[in-house]
Amino acid sequence: MLCLGIESSCDETALALVRDGVLLGQTLKSQIDVHALFGGVVPELASREHGRLIGPLYDQLLAECGVSAEDIDCIAVTRGPGLLGSLLVGIAFAKSLSLALQKPVLGINHLHAHLLAAGLENDIPFPALGLLVSGGHTHIYHIASPLHFRLLGRSIDDAAGEAIDKFGKMLGLPYPAGKYIDLFSRGGEAVTHLFPRPYLDNDNCDFSFSGLKTAAYNLLEKRPELRFNSGMDAPVLPAGDVGRELSGLCASFQAAVAETLRLKLARALGQLRDKTREEGAPAPRVASLLLAGGVAANSAVRAGIRALAEKNGLPLLAPSAALCTDNAAMVAYAGLVLHQLGLCHDLSFPAVPRGEQVPDDYGRFLRYSES
Repeated sequence: MLCLGIESSCDETALALVRDGVLLGQTLKSQIDVHALFGGVVPELASREHGRLIGPLYDQLLAECGVSAEDIDCIAVTRGPGLLGSLLVGIAFAKSLSLALQKPVLGINHLHAHLLAAGLENDIPFPALGLLVSGGHTHIYHIASPLHFRLLGRSIDDAAGEAIDKFGKMLGLPYPAGKYIDLFSRGGEAVTHLFPRPYLDNDNCDFSFSGLKTAAYNLLEKRPELRFNSGMDAPVLPAGDVGRELSGLCASFQAAVAETLRLKLARALGQLRDKTREEGAPAPRVASLLLAGGVAANSAVRAGIRALAEKNGLPLLAPSAALCTDNAAMVAYAGLVLHQLGLCHDLSFPAVPRGEQVPDDYGRFLRYSES
């Protein structure tokens, strides 16, 4: 069974083919160079680039994988959340292919696809507790099956990746800054008291990283010399004391993010293992931890969640670095799983922009026998 996946939720145009759970190939074009000029993603430019790139990337993918359009059994496309204009490009392309090829189409929740991406490389033991950490989202889910996600906590303002990128911008690092902060932090010593572990003085599993960003801004206002001056070029750590301080600053900020994520995920795990409020009701079981999203490639975040998994005797499944960032392989895999359950969308499903919740109950799916 062959599934075509299409991803266009933000600034990467990607298409992939997955056959029976195995990735055949993927074509991807990043728009980082376009948006780096503005220090972040410009939605109008992103949608225009998707429209320009998606057709040639589709042709390239079929040629590289040695398959024809008629070989495709189903089409999966990210329906949200994401930038509305960008999502519409991918969805229009997917629906057009569905009509032309008379193949079923599935609108995929981008966040769920990130968490299921680990299934491309390992079998996922369900039920799982999943942490999604990206530039736009920081969510914790209890995942009973590929169809059943229950949201336990989410970012109420800045996501973890967004806070890291904004901190990098304050330091003068090019967009996206996360990979540079991770790189420079490896030679530095994290100072625990330098940055707060935000939004922990409560009993919920939500996240708020705006206070951490403010703390970094206030610190750098007092120490303006602690900045990179490399402009658009690849940044280089300065020599001497300034370089050592910058390295420690990156390590301290990254440690604050990583520890906050670990503590909140540990809280979610503990709450799931506690007795439910209804007498006699069994507590939701957790058989594995999942870590996904672009920030899942961060070394400190991975180390912290791995330590949590080991402490609780649970396997940790995290996609390889190439599958952490936005990609079409995860969309194709999620589509394949849903297709094998006999599900598809009709052509009326809409895009769901960031800020709105993608329906979790799959109520708009139709059984083939009913379509």
